[in-house]
Amino acid sequence: MRTEDTGGSGHDLRHHGDAEVRDDGAALTDLAVNVRADTPPSWLREEIAGSLSSLAAYPDGRAARAAVAARHGLPERRVLLTAGAAEAFVLLARALKVGRPVVVHPQFTEPEAALRDAGHTVERVLLREEDGFRLDPAAVPEAADLVVIGNPTNPTSVLHPAESIVRLARPGRTLVVDEAFMDAVPGEREALAGRTDVPGLVVLRSLTKTWGLAGLRIGYVLAEPEVIAGLERAQPLWPVSTPALTAARACVAPRALAEAGHAAYRVAADRAHLVSGLAAFASRGVRVVQPAEGPFVLVGMADASGVRRRLRELGYAVRRGDTFPGLGADWMRIAVRDRGTANRFLEALSAALDSPAHRSGGSSGTLG
Repeated sequence: MRTEDTGGSGHDLRHHGDAEVRDDGAALTDLAVNVRADTPPSWLREEIAGSLSSLAAYPDGRAARAAVAARHGLPERRVLLTAGAAEAFVLLARALKVGRPVVVHPQFTEPEAALRDAGHTVERVLLREEDGFRLDPAAVPEAADLVVIGNPTNPTSVLHPAESIVRLARPGRTLVVDEAFMDAVPGEREALAGRTDVPGLVVLRSLTKTWGLAGLRIGYVLAEPEVIAGLERAQPLWPVSTPALTAARACVAPRALAEAGHAAYRVAADRAHLVSGLAAFASRGVRVVQPAEGPFVLVGMADASGVRRRLRELGYAVRRGDTFPGLGADWMRIAVRDRGTANRFLEALSAALDSPAHRSGGSSGTLG
């Protein structure tokens, strides 16, 4: 691991997977965006549609806040509803008084972008491929008063042990853990949501990934009441719409939690199938970060940017890796889809790797 000053980032921190499937990419098979396929389910669409008759009234988030609090066994004063996890990063960057923020990379780039936009100088801790992109808590500077880490981490799909992350907690330090993909992990093992014994802990959750609500924008923050109050003061009035509040209540109800639990096991099985297929390309220079625990996998290969372009020509969009600090042009992220889609993608990948432009070789193996 190494630390890095971000004075001139050099990375497009505002690039996200949805850019791969806009405009001329709209007709491609989408393996770039980490939203679960075939969502939202019909029962959830009906719940949201039913809220439209209440649009004349201002949003009232009390019931949704109580439902989220109950889902995690917390008092309501420890919960803040947000317009997706992205809003939470902006609120944290603007409301917290910090002097030395550190972001652990590679990870979702929006936290650093929000901190930089708020005028902070951000320090990076870069996890290394040779370590399997696993966290060493000792690599984080002791003087850091804000630390941001994802778990499971986008784009590496690494699930860090909860106790390794807890070791980052210090008196006077805010520890932000982005658990946007934790509900895609069977049993949500290693989750910190609901913990009240970790000083300075702030957990972010998103309901857009598992439930296909990226266009609705709904997420939440779990933290100490004083932190929640400060973030709430930084929010505009009525920040979460009535349909989004309805979705929040529905997605933390027992029926939804059971469905999400079943989906997590299905994603794990589909991911294992994809990883197995990718591992068959090891002799052709393809390497897979393992063990993968999120609804996506990180794959490295020589000329990944060229392979990605050829995949687009063959009808598939994947997420480029060079916008993530700590990665580069030899990486791509692939979303987990059903086995049929994975099989067709693997055939396309084989064709892309067979193209004359790629035959210069590259390293091989599977990270463990």
